[in-house]
Amino acid sequence: MENRTVDVFLTELASGAPTPGGGGASAVCGAIAAALGSMVGNLTSGKKKYAEYQEEIEVAIAKCGSLVKEFEALGKKDEEVFEPLAKAYSIPKDQEGRDEILEGVLKDASTAPFEVVEKAYETALVLARLAVIGSRLAISDVGVAAAACSTAAKGAAMNVYINTKSMKDRAYAEDLNKRTDDLVAQTTEICDKVYSQVKTILIGG
Repeated sequence: MENRTVDVFLTELASGAPTPGGGGASAVCGAIAAALGSMVGNLTSGKKKYAEYQEEIEVAIAKCGSLVKEFEALGKKDEEVFEPLAKAYSIPKDQEGRDEILEGVLKDASTAPFEVVEKAYETALVLARLAVIGSRLAISDVGVAAAACSTAAKGAAMNVYINTKSMKDRAYAEDLNKRTDDLVAQTTEICDKVYSQVKTILIGG
């Protein structure tokens, strides 16, 4: 994901190559949500009408900038863990130690998408505040960001589940699934609320 142009990323995503895939796409959605949050913050910063929120706006801009970079890094990490996972699956089933190797890489492969879900939750919290203190001229962008953020969380969760599904350690898998479920639920609840707030501002309701 890092150092790719959008057209190159989309071409690679559409190809038959195993990466980038859904994990990278989810990270991109998260990065887009955070970048839009930063844009709204920048469009609000310095405006007299929102002077009372200036300090908070600056914090939001910095947080969103950091989140964009974190999403980018997680997209790259998601690709990096796929190769060892693919190699582990290709080990003959009767080969000694296969299960242990596969279990290890499955846990590694679930880490990046889970972290995308975590970052999506952090992004949602910032967007919820921007829906209140952000410039009304850019309020539609907060709504778009909320939609992208929700998609990032839901999409990344799919990549957690596909890995936990194959784990032998069911206690670990079920715990990770539960933590993922909880974060996705919290994130989507916040994003849905923000989206509805923005829609009401734009068209009433």
